[in-house]
Amino acid sequence: IVQTSIKRIIIMANNSKFNRQEAIHAAMALYWEKGFHATSMRNLQDTIDMRPGSIYAQFGSKEGLFKEAIKHYLTMSLTQLANSVDTSVSKVEGLKSFIKTAVTRNESAPSNMCMLVKTISELTQDNSALLSAAKQALNTVEKEFSNLIAQAQEEGELDKSVDPTRLAKILQINIMGMRMYIQANDCNSAEMITLVDDIFDSAPWKM
Repeated sequence: IVQTSIKRIIIMANNSKFNRQEAIHAAMALYWEKGFHATSMRNLQDTIDMRPGSIYAQFGSKEGLFKEAIKHYLTMSLTQLANSVDTSVSKVEGLKSFIKTAVTRNESAPSNMCMLVKTISELTQDNSALLSAAKQALNTVEKEFSNLIAQAQEEGELDKSVDPTRLAKILQINIMGMRMYIQANDCNSAEMITLVDDIFDSAPWKM
């Protein structure tokens, strides 16, 4: 009987964790599409199928859920970056593949703009904790760019005289600029892929 009870507790805990992640993922998509301020508690309630009281019990507040959404978005981005590198012939090709995916139109994505950049553009110091969380997440991605660039240098892909941190910043600027360009212009995926190729066909990406 005791063992059966323990099994039930474990199953309930696993189901609870699974449902929590589903709720965070759904909330992330909603926040990504509408932005923090335009997302109401009613929107959240309808999207993640939880009453306000349950949302507060699980996440503390609308802000608490937003922080979880940012963490989830960051995890997804880093996983996508790692997969791009793992399935490419080199670190540089992996970075290129990741950026092509990031800047090309994705009909299934809630927005063509990066959720982190969108958050930083929207929020002010009135939401300093959320603003800080988004900035930290963006910096984490940039640091991973820097790590991959350093590895590419060690493997002989890139000139070691270039500072990996500086090159990672330039890469981040390129991604932000291209995604903003998509927002302002009617660009197709082929055009954006060509522009990404142009970036990597120039120095210092070419030895």
